[in-house]
Amino acid sequence: MSETTAVAENVTGGYVRVCSVNDLPTVGAVQVEIDLLRVAIVRDSAGDIHAIDDTCSHANVSLSEGDVEDTAIGCWLHGSRFDLRSGKPIGLPAIIPIAVYPV
Repeated sequence: MSETTAVAENVTGGYVRVCSVNDLPTVGAVQVEIDLLRVAIVRDSAGDIHAIDDTCSHANVSLSEGDVEDTAIGCWLHGSRFDLRSGKPIGLPAIIPIAVYPV
C-alpha cells in the first residue's frame, strides 16, 4: 500500500490532485489523505478511476488493501464488497454504503 498526502496548493477547480494515474496499479487501489480524510483512489478492471472513502463501513479497516474485481472493491477482513460507482454494499456483512467522490 502506498500513501500520499494532498496539500491545499494542489487544488484546481475544486479538485485536489493527490496522485498521477501512473501511480495507480493496473487494477487496485492506493490510499491518499485529503484534509485528514483517508480516501482510496481505485482503478477498476475496465481501467476507470474512482475515489471512495477508504474505511469499510462494517469493520473500520482500510479498503485500499482489499482486492478490486470489475467495479467492486472487497474488504480484506470480513469480505464485504462495495460498488465503486455508488458506494453501496454488494456483499455482506456490510449494510451501510461508503462515500464516493468525483474524480
